[in-house]
Amino acid sequence: MPATEHIYVHIPFCHRVCPYCAFYKHTPGATNIRAFVEAVANEAQLRLPEGAAPQTLYFGGGTPSMLSPTHLRLLVDGLRRHLDLSHLEEWSFEANPATFTAAKVRQWRTLGITRVSLGAQSFDPLVLRILGREHQPADIGQSVSMLREEGGMQVNIDLMFCLPRLSLSGWRHALEQTVALHPEHISTYSLTLEPGTPFASSFTHSPTEDEEVRSYTMAHDLLSSAGYRHYEISNYAMNEHARSLHNLACWRGEDYIGLGPGACGTVRGVRYENVHDTSLYIQALAQGQLPPGSAEELTPEQRRTELIGLGLRTDEGIPLSLIGQKRDGLLHLLEEEGLCCIEADRVRLTPRGFLLADEIATQLI
Repeated sequence: MPATEHIYVHIPFCHRVCPYCAFYKHTPGATNIRAFVEAVANEAQLRLPEGAAPQTLYFGGGTPSMLSPTHLRLLVDGLRRHLDLSHLEEWSFEANPATFTAAKVRQWRTLGITRVSLGAQSFDPLVLRILGREHQPADIGQSVSMLREEGGMQVNIDLMFCLPRLSLSGWRHALEQTVALHPEHISTYSLTLEPGTPFASSFTHSPTEDEEVRSYTMAHDLLSSAGYRHYEISNYAMNEHARSLHNLACWRGEDYIGLGPGACGTVRGVRYENVHDTSLYIQALAQGQLPPGSAEELTPEQRRTELIGLGLRTDEGIPLSLIGQKRDGLLHLLEEEGLCCIEADRVRLTPRGFLLADEIATQLI
């Protein structure tokens, strides 16, 4: 059942909304969390065939770690009524430092969660305040220790660069502090001023190309030297088994089902997105209907374009058959410039090529 091998569950709740974040999210407010949990289970029943047995499950947000043990148990029990989770190879769960306890971690382990993605973002207290984060640098290490000692889970640490008040030496410090914690996986992202976010109106100065290149290069050099595999533009894994299987599936263009308000999914060439309104989402599913939203059928050319753009982000690259012979000259030029490697029937970008991935993809489409 290719449409059910990968499932994403969106938990839109946050203690406070970070001013740089463009994902659909909100504080719980007056939301009936039990009704939300029931709605997600109802959507699973409507979208998934009976006996669906996914390979990966990803709880994203928002802040899934905000859920109380009772609500998380109800959510998982509701999903299990419509899903066979006994064949999961990876169950990822997003969390923020200082938003969970040892008791919560023990529950996550009991439920079967195997991987926690920790939204650290920075080790600089001033930068954390600017980002609207509630944790302190010391909370990051304490959270990692708790996940290891109480949960035995793989840990990913999210970091951001080109942030306000973050110098290049401050970025190096964040990378070194992260490596010292020995997480199995590290994700590094440049700040993007997304339209509609408070940051977009507060900061008129975007990072320069030179700042982004220097920060990206520092991360690649430092993390590679520490033994991490740079397997996707923004992602590093301690070994092959530490790569994010769920995200790899998305980068490979595989089908996945999204559950929750604002969640997206792609099933047999149809891309859908649920309404960005938790109240409307709950109301529709309480009436036994799929939530309102949008959907479009992707053309073969749209799919090919996406596969090129996504595949070039990874060190697996893409098959030459996606490009066609008319681009042979361009590929060999890129290879001569050290931006890509052509091996057998595949082309992959080098770390230098990753810096120009979007531009290269546009030329190869």
